[in-house]
Amino acid sequence: MWIDLRSDTVTQPTDAMRQAMASAEVGDDVYGDDPTVNKLEALASEMFEKEAALFVPSGTFGNQVAIMSHTRRGDEILIGDECHILMHEVGGAAVLSGVQTRPFPTDKGQADVKALEKMIRGDDIHYPNTGLICMENAHSSGTAIALENMQAVYRLAKSKNIPVHIDGARIFNAATALGVDPKEIAACGDSVNVCLSKGLCAPIGSLLLGSSDYIRTARKNRKLMGGGLRQAGIIAAAGIIALTEMTARLKEDHDHAKYLADRLEEIESCHVLRDRLDINMVFFTLDETVISESVLVSGLNNEKFRINGQEDGLYRFVTNRDVSAEAIDKLIETMKTLIVKASH
Repeated sequence: MWIDLRSDTVTQPTDAMRQAMASAEVGDDVYGDDPTVNKLEALASEMFEKEAALFVPSGTFGNQVAIMSHTRRGDEILIGDECHILMHEVGGAAVLSGVQTRPFPTDKGQADVKALEKMIRGDDIHYPNTGLICMENAHSSGTAIALENMQAVYRLAKSKNIPVHIDGARIFNAATALGVDPKEIAACGDSVNVCLSKGLCAPIGSLLLGSSDYIRTARKNRKLMGGGLRQAGIIAAAGIIALTEMTARLKEDHDHAKYLADRLEEIESCHVLRDRLDINMVFFTLDETVISESVLVSGLNNEKFRINGQEDGLYRFVTNRDVSAEAIDKLIETMKTLIVKASH
């Protein structure tokens, strides 16, 4: 059996999800008559205390349709300097919405609010319009952003009449780490994107939430972008179980990440970034003189462990429902063996 630490997107749907998908009542979602999709969207709206929700194919799709629905071509959006939308969405905001992205400084995702305020454009013929501010929680760096910081950004945005979008792909991880209700995080934005396939085991899908008028615009933009789904209840059925049954178990992934961090530090020259260990991600460095990236990745692959290579000099292991404490023990022993072999 393979153990996959590349991401929490790799989880397999549960037996309950597979059964629900097989028996889902369906319609045509573009016409608005798929009852299972409608049930999922209503459930999410109630959970996050937003007026409406829209089921979309992926987290990146949710963020991009959100940007398109908030902005006009030529707008500038202000966005955290290390967030997913900026770093890992293929420049989609420029291609799809015709907006320019301007990063504001953050510390592991937490906004420098004073610096952000200075970046909001004034009324000058030379300036683009500041059309949107984007935040992310939980953050791609592995941190959960304090509510107070998000609330400060939202107050600033409201004082300037600028909408706020939250990339909440891992909002339930953030809520678990902070000990708050997810709706408290969602309240810091006019729209929020929530992934069902990151950590919650649904095979496909995300939700975009906001006001009724905003989601009406987003629904049309979803169609424009090719995301108008037909009998989507088959996948929405898994999303309902993700929201109702899978969010409560995320603390287990967080605990396993902390256990993994402890075990990794048994390896000489392995340095865990403890200040980025809020959720289910473990970032660490491992000196190339101890074991090269290619040898580590291929060696673990040969022992049925899947990992990514380094990004910006860091390895990232992500715990998930399919990674047990026993699997972590086996991983560490395998890494130790590979390092010994590499030294000879």
